[in-house]
Amino acid sequence: MKFTMVLVGLLGLLVAPGFAYNININDNGNVAGSGQQSVSINNQHNVANVDNNNGWDSWNSIWDYGSSFAATRLFAKKSCIVHKMNKDVMPSLQDLEALVKEQKGKGPEGASPKELMFSINPTRVEDLSTFGTKIAGMCRGIPTYVAEEIPGPSQPFYSRKCYSANILWIIQLSFCGTSEETY
Repeated sequence: MKFTMVLVGLLGLLVAPGFAYNININDNGNVAGSGQQSVSINNQHNVANVDNNNGWDSWNSIWDYGSSFAATRLFAKKSCIVHKMNKDVMPSLQDLEALVKEQKGKGPEGASPKELMFSINPTRVEDLSTFGTKIAGMCRGIPTYVAEEIPGPSQPFYSRKCYSANILWIIQLSFCGTSEETY
């Protein structure tokens, strides 16, 4: 009996790295003054999921490292924005895990977050399967648009209205639209 319990415990330790786990971050410094982010990292499926719970400004983001696409579901806009992951700026899954652990319990002090700005194409995506099953599952049933990254030097001069998703003071994603419906 004791041997079985030890064996089950050891198997649990070996299997555990493949399971997702959550890291909750309270963000008392965000625009609305309250909110919470939860990061789930699943090494087995090569994906990270970030939930930002802040009332009507809540959003959910999935980074699918297997397909190299990311999607952010903006609840206030009732839409989903898909973009190619910029691996030069967005951290790898392993780096994200380390950064999240490092940031846990900390506020926005330290280095400024990296910034990426995207221009949203106003044409709705009809076939989500090109972005992989994880993103297709998250965006299914809601208007979905593709966003293209705007090169860095022109960002300060970009005049369209943008919706921002700040991820744990690590990276700031700004989605800028051409009409009220798409940003």
